[in-house]
Amino acid sequence: MEASSQPSPARRIGALVFLLVGYFFYAWSWNTVDILRPYFRADFGLTLGQTGALYSLQAIGGICGAIILGQVADVIGRRNTLVIAMLGYGSILAAGVFLQSYSELVAQRVAMGFFMGAMYPVAVGIYSSLFPRSVRGLIAGIALAVYNLGVAALGFCSAAAFRSGLHWHTLLWAGVIPAALALLAFVFIPDDRRLKPVDTIVEVDATPKARFPIAELFRPAVARQTILLALMSGLNLFAYQVFTGWASIYLKSERSFDDAIVGDILGWQFAGAALGGLLWGWLSDRFGRRTGSIGFLIAASIIPVYLFAPFPVALVKLVGFLYGTMLSASAIWGPWLSELYPPHLRSTAASIYNWGRGLSMVAPLVTAPLAEAFGLGPVMVIASGCFLLAALIWRTLPETIQL
Repeated sequence: MEASSQPSPARRIGALVFLLVGYFFYAWSWNTVDILRPYFRADFGLTLGQTGALYSLQAIGGICGAIILGQVADVIGRRNTLVIAMLGYGSILAAGVFLQSYSELVAQRVAMGFFMGAMYPVAVGIYSSLFPRSVRGLIAGIALAVYNLGVAALGFCSAAAFRSGLHWHTLLWAGVIPAALALLAFVFIPDDRRLKPVDTIVEVDATPKARFPIAELFRPAVARQTILLALMSGLNLFAYQVFTGWASIYLKSERSFDDAIVGDILGWQFAGAALGGLLWGWLSDRFGRRTGSIGFLIAASIIPVYLFAPFPVALVKLVGFLYGTMLSASAIWGPWLSELYPPHLRSTAASIYNWGRGLSMVAPLVTAPLAEAFGLGPVMVIASGCFLLAALIWRTLPETIQL
C-alpha cells in the first residue's frame, strides 16, 4: 500500500484523544485485578495464593496478546488491531458481573489479558507514526498519565462505591464503554499503513524482512539489546507487582485501614503516577531517554519508608503519591523502544515491554507463601532491589536523543 503524507494537526490530535480514551479504560480494566483483589478474595473464598495467581493468569494472557497481536498490528495495521483489542477487553470485563466460580474468573482474566496485551504496543505504534521524536516522550507521558488517571479513578470510585453501599461489581460495567466506542477508531484514527514514517532514528536495512516480525528483534546486531530491554521491563513489572500489587491487601490487613481509606490511598498513589508520566516524558525529550533511571533509584528508596515508617493516613497518602510519581519514569519506554528499531517494527518492538510480564507473573506465586511466613511488609520491600537493578541496566542501553 502506497504511503501518504501526514494528516493535519487537528486530525492527529483527534486521533490521540480517541486513543487515550481507550487507554483510560484499558488501565481501569487491567488494574481491577489489583485494586479489587481483596473483594475477589472475599466473594470467591480464595486463599492468598489463589488471589495472587489471578494477576499471573492475566499476565500470561497479556504476554500472549502482546506477542501475537503486536505482530498482527505491524501486519494488518495498528488501527484495526486497536478495534479488536477494545472490543475484546471491554466486553470481557463487563461479563465479569456474571461470574459464579473461580474457574470462570480464571478464564476471564486470561482472556482479558490477551486483548489488553495489545494496547501498549498498538498505542505506541500509533502515536509514534503520528508525532515526531521531539514530542514523543511528552506524548508517552500523557498516555501514562491517562493510564494512571484510569487507575486512580478506579481507586476513588471503589471508595465512593463502598461509602454508598454499592457492590464492587458495579465497577466492572465500565467495560461497556470501550466496547461501544471501538468501531469509532475507523473515524478518528488514520490508517497507519498509509502513513510515511516520521522522524526515523534507526536506518532501515536492506535485509529481507523475517517471516515473523519478532524474529527481527533477535538478529545478531540487536539481540543483546532486546534481551536486556526485556529483563529491565521484567524487573520493573516484577517490582510493581511485588509492591503495588499487594498494596491494597497490605493496607487493609497489615495497617487495618477501612475500604474507603484504602481506595483513597491508592487513588493518590496513581494520581502521583499520572503527574509523573508528564514530568518524566518532558524530561526525556530534553535530557534523553535514560533520564528516567533516576526515578527508579528514588522509588527504590521510598518503598521502605512507605512500609515501615509509622505514618498517619495523610502521610501515607503523600509518600504513596511520591512513589507513584517516581514509578512513572518508565513512561518513555514506549517511544524509546520504537526508536531503537526500524519503523516497520514499532508495535512489535514496543511489545518488549509486555514480555516483562513473564517475570512479573511469578511474583504473586513466589511472594504469597513468603508473605504468609514473614508478613507482607518484609516481602514487599524486595521491590526496592528490583528497581535498583532495573535502573542500572537502563543506564547501559543506547540513547536515542542527541543532547
